[in-house]
Amino acid sequence: MTSEQKEYYQYRLLEIFPGFITWVTLLGIVLISLLKPLLGIYIIIIFDVYWVLRVTYLAIFILISWFRYKKTAKIDWWQELKNKYHNWQEYTHLIFLPTAGEPFEVVDRTFENLTKLKYDQKKLVVILGGEARLANNFQPTADKIKAKYQNIFKEVIITLHPDNLEGELRGKGANLYHMGHEVKKYVDAQGFDYKKLIVSAFDVDTITSDNYFACLTYKFLSHSDPYHTSFQPLAFYHNNVWGSDPFTRVVANSTTFWLLTDLARPDRLFTFSSHSMSWQALIDVGFWQNNIVTEDSRIFLQCFIKYNGHYQTEPMYATVSMNSPYVGPFWRSMVNQYKQMRRWAWGVEHFPYMVWRFSKNKNIPFKKKFIYIWNQTEGVYSWATAPLIILILGHLPLYMAQVYNLSTALAQNTPLILERLMRFGLVGLFMIAIMSTMILPPFPEKAWSRNKLYNYALVVLQWFTFPITMIIFGSIPAVDAQTRLMLGKYMGFNVTEKK
Repeated sequence: MTSEQKEYYQYRLLEIFPGFITWVTLLGIVLISLLKPLLGIYIIIIFDVYWVLRVTYLAIFILISWFRYKKTAKIDWWQELKNKYHNWQEYTHLIFLPTAGEPFEVVDRTFENLTKLKYDQKKLVVILGGEARLANNFQPTADKIKAKYQNIFKEVIITLHPDNLEGELRGKGANLYHMGHEVKKYVDAQGFDYKKLIVSAFDVDTITSDNYFACLTYKFLSHSDPYHTSFQPLAFYHNNVWGSDPFTRVVANSTTFWLLTDLARPDRLFTFSSHSMSWQALIDVGFWQNNIVTEDSRIFLQCFIKYNGHYQTEPMYATVSMNSPYVGPFWRSMVNQYKQMRRWAWGVEHFPYMVWRFSKNKNIPFKKKFIYIWNQTEGVYSWATAPLIILILGHLPLYMAQVYNLSTALAQNTPLILERLMRFGLVGLFMIAIMSTMILPPFPEKAWSRNKLYNYALVVLQWFTFPITMIIFGSIPAVDAQTRLMLGKYMGFNVTEKK
């Protein structure tokens, strides 16, 4: 066996591991419930206690992030920036907006929002990246955008990513990689100082808060080491929230509150979706990886490994808002939502990458390696298994105990124990429901003004669908993604339809 073959099989074992432990867990609970139901009851009680403690632990971090978010929203970052850092004008922002067939209205809304920021638009270079395979759709949009906004920003750059390049995976990462190389030509021709360029990579439907770039510039200038730091905003999915169905709204808000828990723990924070960083770091790692699905998180790992662990993600509680996957027809929206969650769950591909790369880099401190590998492993494992165990498989040993007529005190009292544990867990869910209502944008006047109290109550009550969404848009797409990786059935990049 050659060394290349040996490395291939070693890496494949790492790809198999996450899906393997997920399936061992799920099938193991079924077998134990059938063969040893009392043992299964013990395991389920222990798991539920662990999960309630974990939910309590996460709720604390949600509250910490919540108060930081509310505090950040009250600050006039534009005024703070001008008062404290008089050299802010030396810095230019490069805003990357890759597209994949989105209609003109979606792109135009994003550009229109950028014109309304509390910032100097002449310090913004906006890059709109299209796909050659979709040129017939993209080019008219790009021409209209260029004509409408070229005199507002410092520059509007249009790029077109060639199709079917060798070694690339068709998707956002490949487009961003090409955009980066095209922008480097512009940067070098203009003679920009690499260390005075700040990059933001957004989905094309991203609507930033009016203080976003003022806050980002302030954080960048005040940071002790901004060239080894990514900046992660808080992501909402509010652009089309009032047109969405309850299932889509619950899933979207769940994503926001998951991110809130991570923002409070920067020691484990990856970049996710929208993110910002220095141009110098982006150049050092050779731009976003062009042959994977989850380039938005991988860019952090690229920098972390490049700088031997001397890289971090800084929480930034300024907000960005994007579209939820709702597109009108219910079932089409559900399929769109499922595919989006499966694509996010494909972040499991980071596990073999981390273990492999960390093992070859002896300069990264062991503690940092362990923290990131543990957090990644525990995160994808819980994502796939916890909802299924709590809501479905956890009842199997109780049922089998009844079938076998095992009338022990434990078997008889377990339903009451589990009910109380779940009731305690509902406190955290109720807290999230209230907070999610508080961060929503105003109701559209025409459609919602007649009975606002009723509509707000409906938004809170929609959280009773959470157990269903946890399974359909949580566990199942995560198991799907991990199983595909385990079997070597690699996913391509599925573009979420946006309207």
